[in-house]
Amino acid sequence: MQRQTTKIRRNNMNSITNIWNILMRIVAVFAANALAVIGAGAIAGISVAKAMTVAGLSAVAVVVEKLARAFMDDGKLTRDEINAAFSTTDKNAVTVQDAAVESRRKRSKTV
Repeated sequence: MQRQTTKIRRNNMNSITNIWNILMRIVAVFAANALAVIGAGAIAGISVAKAMTVAGLSAVAVVVEKLARAFMDDGKLTRDEINAAFSTTDKNAVTVQDAAVESRRKRSKTV
């Protein structure tokens, strides 16, 4: 009984950690995309606040959609699925598929 309780607590902690991680990364996506359009909004004659809001919300919508699609697949979100959802907004991130392709390239070069 004790082991089951411990396992449930660990799963709950992992879930809370994942939720916190996702929320903070969504805030970061919003900020990164909102700050990137400050100058563009001023040049186009759009208020800075409106340009930042539209850019930030559109980037967040893309990430939330990818997370929702990954969750609909099997009712779970793995760390790789979460990272893959955020990798589209982070241009320096490497997705699972990118890593697999890169490892195949490295193996083919050594042969």
